[in-house]
Amino acid sequence: MAKPNYQYDKKQRELKKSKQQEEKRLEKQARKDSLDKTDNNGEDQQPV
Repeated sequence: MAKPNYQYDKKQRELKKSKQQEEKRLEKQARKDSLDKTDNNGEDQQPV
């Protein structure tokens, strides 16, 4: 019977976790960018 390869399993878990964190970071950045675009339509600029 083969022994489990714990190092491989750990590496796969780490890769999955880092991929999820990167996706979450990109989603947050996209939301922030979309909010910035809607806020900068001239509404928050003061008249001169």
